Amino acid sequence: MSVSAGAVRAGLPERGLNLVRGRAAGYFHRRWQIHQHGLEHVPVAGPVIVASNHIGWLDGPLLVATAPRPLHAMAKEEEFVGRTGRLLRFVGQIKIARGRTDSGALRQAIGALTAGQCVLIYPEGRRGDGELTEFKGGVTYLALVTGAPIVPVALFGTRQPGEGPSARPAPGTRLDIVYGEPIRLPMQGWPRDRGMLEDAGDTIHDHLRAHVSRAKDALKRDLPGPLPTGSPDV
Repeated sequence: MSVSAGAVRAGLPERGLNLVRGRAAGYFHRRWQIHQHGLEHVPVAGPVIVASNHIGWLDGPLLVATAPRPLHAMAKEEEFVGRTGRLLRFVGQIKIARGRTDSGALRQAIGALTAGQCVLIYPEGRRGDGELTEFKGGVTYLALVTGAPIVPVALFGTRQPGEGPSARPAPGTRLDIVYGEPIRLPMQGWPRDRGMLEDAGDTIHDHLRAHVSRAKDALKRDLPGPLPTGSPDV
């Protein structure tokens, strides 16, 4: 990968994002019991990588609508079709291909961070049990290229045990969003060798998993467990 931190500096548009966030947040709070914890851990200015576990369909919309700052989520390219695709573009989300190294998506994310914006990424790469057992390298790369702090997030309640990946929580369900202490790694210029990336990735992965574990203990809540056998890869 040879995307440089200076490749894009303009950032991503946020006018549409701010417009939709205001309306969506009100609707979500009326529909579900949303409890946010640790908001003080999200820096009020400057670049931030928000790294969340991923258990259900609602995770992305919930975080984008309720986060203390506008988030530009790295969303799979399959979502960028029809009405949903138009909405995602309007609110400045980042289309990413999951089956390959998507340099264009990385440039957009780096540009947003370089411009002092917030990028939301799911290190697991797909919906699952939310324990962060799986860990993809994108969050590590963005952190080393930009030096942006990584704020871990643990989500609870957006999927119930036994439900499939596209399930919606019932009205009135309690949803917990737990932000954790940031981890910041020094910015690393080119070249970034495999060993450096692996060591940094292990450090970040341990931090994210520890946050999920602490959140479970603090809330006395469990995650929903694995997706049912035969669930689509989403």
